[in-house]
Amino acid sequence: MLHTARRLLTAPLLLAALGAGLVVAPTAASAAGVSATIKVGSTLQVRSAPSLSAKIVGTVRNKQKVTVSCFVTGQKVRGAVRTTTAWDRLSTGKYVSHGYVKASRSIPRCAVSSPTAVPSKTKTSGTSRYVIGTVKSVDSKVNLRSGPSTDSAVTGTVTNGTKIDLTCAVTGSLVDGTVRSTNQWDRTPTGSFISHAYVYSGTLPVCAGSTTPTPSVTLTPAEFIRASVPGAQRGWREYGVPPSVTIAQAILESGWGRSGLASVDRNYFGIKCQNGSYGKLANGCHVYRTNECTKTGTCFSTSASFRTYATQSHSFRDHGNFLKVNSRYAGAFEHTRDANKFIWKVWKAGYATDPNYYTKVTGIMASYDLYQYDTWK
Repeated sequence: MLHTARRLLTAPLLLAALGAGLVVAPTAASAAGVSATIKVGSTLQVRSAPSLSAKIVGTVRNKQKVTVSCFVTGQKVRGAVRTTTAWDRLSTGKYVSHGYVKASRSIPRCAVSSPTAVPSKTKTSGTSRYVIGTVKSVDSKVNLRSGPSTDSAVTGTVTNGTKIDLTCAVTGSLVDGTVRSTNQWDRTPTGSFISHAYVYSGTLPVCAGSTTPTPSVTLTPAEFIRASVPGAQRGWREYGVPPSVTIAQAILESGWGRSGLASVDRNYFGIKCQNGSYGKLANGCHVYRTNECTKTGTCFSTSASFRTYATQSHSFRDHGNFLKVNSRYAGAFEHTRDANKFIWKVWKAGYATDPNYYTKVTGIMASYDLYQYDTWK
């Protein structure tokens, strides 16, 4: 689906809290706490801090009643009840993910900062403003450094899901991270730096005296196609979408992987989350401001939640799944060995309102000989 997207600058903490059904404004927990019930397959681990890497200090069982004092923001967890970054502090002072908790009423935010938060800001004025970033890492903890380089001294670490205040961006050494490959480094209010390769955030101003960081590293057309083939062919084996169609649509809709959705979230087709659900192949949702257009050509600005993926291959496979499970595209699957007829049926079923969409896709397929990747040949 064709979308022009730019990042929504709403504070991530607000979105996370609203999504979890929690109270945003900080307040002291009541003396009695909030009664809640654990929803888990068997047992749930209780931890010393709001992170899956924190020390296990106990367990609670399914349907067990617990008392929750308040909640903090920590590592994102996909639980039995919801997917959320909220962690509930029990009356014992220990933590369980709110993804497994059904509370009797709204839970207040803890009056103190999350143990996973970065050190407090120093020497900031009442008028200072920061951009809130979210750390994303599938590797391990991410280092904070004294300068914008992997050779600079480590001044601290942050874990996956940590919210971090950022002041500006500088140009430094190239890093290939979980979110992107980039030479941008983000400066924190304490003077430390974190590679933007591991950070989701709004646009940061360039730090005084620095050059403008270059965009995320992009691939040449040949490199992009080569990287696309495995996921497209696996999507064909699993769902029946011709690989040439998948690759051509990805090229057209992501601009060779240069779109914000593709470079940041590895979403090459603009597939959205539905009521917070992102299926089995995506790993989360990301809200963007978008320009949507009706069939009559009337366009308007709105916000939408798009799926995020761990890899390009997952996005390509989800594209096949998306077409397969939507009954409107059933006619296309009568032509799984005729790529041109397949994309014609998809377009006629309303996949895109662009009157030249079919011509553009098949033009890409022919220009780059993508038909050679259709595995039945």
